[in-house]
Amino acid sequence: MSKFIKIDTREVAVDQEGFLKSLDDWDEEVATQLALEENITLDALHWEVIKLLRSFYQRHQISPATRALVRLVQKELGNEKGRSVYLMKLFSGSPAKIASKISGLPKPDNCI
Repeated sequence: MSKFIKIDTREVAVDQEGFLKSLDDWDEEVATQLALEENITLDALHWEVIKLLRSFYQRHQISPATRALVRLVQKELGNEKGRSVYLMKLFSGSPAKIASKISGLPKPDNCI
């Protein structure tokens, strides 16, 4: 049975964990709805990480796991933001998994 999220009049297919079935369905409205499903209201700090993740995925065709995400954020956004604690405040639970989901990317390897 297919699962969907509803955005205005369109339905977007997601898997059982809420990841997009088609990466082409992603846009900022979809991201906002995926975030709401995780009880997250996106702000500029979230979007900074989301854009970074999407750019990384375009270059490497992979969603980074937690350690790689922390290093990526540290390299691109600085030491203060490149910390697990910072990312957990933005994307509670498993930051790599939740941030990838909201970014419309596949689930990172090694994420439960």
